[in-house]
Amino acid sequence: MKPEFENIPLVKAGTRFEIKIDGHFAFIDYREMGHQIALVHTEAEPELAGTGAATAVVEKTLAYIEENEKKLLPFCPYVLAYIKKHPEWKRIVDERFEGYDKL
Repeated sequence: MKPEFENIPLVKAGTRFEIKIDGHFAFIDYREMGHQIALVHTEAEPELAGTGAATAVVEKTLAYIEENEKKLLPFCPYVLAYIKKHPEWKRIVDERFEGYDKL
């Protein structure tokens, strides 16, 4: 994560995790089912394009899931691609997730 995002808090708001940068949001839509959190869509407002904000919200969300001892269901293609590039995060993916063996 870029240093400029380290001190920006992750907010759990309704059905999304979000960070706010200069009045603009990067967020992940999620669904929580017991001990699992399904990440379904990641987006950053156009003003944040190319800044690394989407990556920052993914990293902060994965850390939240781990800290809260939840299991991840990475349905969002952006999150799935991030985990493939950073296989150390496979440790929080629910082993029952279809595609787990391909991570």
